Amino acid sequence: MSTIRGQRLGFGAGGVVRETDPPRLLDLAQSADELGFDLFTLSDHLHSGRPTVEPWTVLSWLAGQTRGIELGTNVLGLPYREPPVLAKMAESLDRVSGGRLVLGLGAGGYDQEFSAFGLKVRTPGAKITAQREAVTILRGLWSRPPASLRGNEFSVTEARIDPLPEHPIPIWLGTYGPKALELTGQVADGWLPSFGRIDLAQAIEMRKVVRAAAEAAGRNPDSITCACNLTTRVDATRTSRPGLVTGSVPEIVRQLVEVVNAGFTFLLLGPATVAEQELLAREVLPRVRAEVTERGLLPGA
Repeated sequence: MSTIRGQRLGFGAGGVVRETDPPRLLDLAQSADELGFDLFTLSDHLHSGRPTVEPWTVLSWLAGQTRGIELGTNVLGLPYREPPVLAKMAESLDRVSGGRLVLGLGAGGYDQEFSAFGLKVRTPGAKITAQREAVTILRGLWSRPPASLRGNEFSVTEARIDPLPEHPIPIWLGTYGPKALELTGQVADGWLPSFGRIDLAQAIEMRKVVRAAAEAAGRNPDSITCACNLTTRVDATRTSRPGLVTGSVPEIVRQLVEVVNAGFTFLLLGPATVAEQELLAREVLPRVRAEVTERGLLPGA
């Protein structure tokens, strides 16, 4: 069962991986596993001008060649896979990985990708409806089949999967708009925005919307993992910008602690090479953990 929940401090690798050579991709995942990263994710851009991998296929392969690191989608484009089929896929991957799946799910932010494949392109309002219905179908099929739903975007009738998951599979939503953020607070286990699309100040305000929606829905806001995608590079000659954390080791530690202090406790750092992962694991992550602990920045600390 996934150990990534609530406000636990954690660090992720992978993300938007440009490496498509299997041995090098495997090196990235196994290195992250051995170095103590908590999560290895892959993005889901199938129509692209740059080399990409299909994340579900590759994560399934990596599940058999890693031991402790959890595996996640960052995030799936909903139009690519129908929710009931995704429910079965997720149960299978979670089972074969020993309970290591974190399911990141987006409504589909880049319409050109889906129109190029001849898939449905939804209006902003329909995307929120589709995401809500997808989560309902996923949870229904995982917990109490047969499941039925006659929705505006998806429908299932007496649908079932067997076997059922042995435990809850975390669902993280990649959302940005006010209604989508409210949906995240109402139904999701985690929120996963990408810094670069938004800056830290915007993320802080959006997080307030997520937490307020959770509280209004009768949920504990601290039960929702607030994660974020960052590109992190140890390079004293470069200057940080929204989405890019760089500089010397002390400068990077300061910036990451600032992000944690803003309420984002799970940082997906996007190292591009094994060497970068090793440097982060050796020089940066222990200092971030120590400072976060010393300053008592996590709830209950």
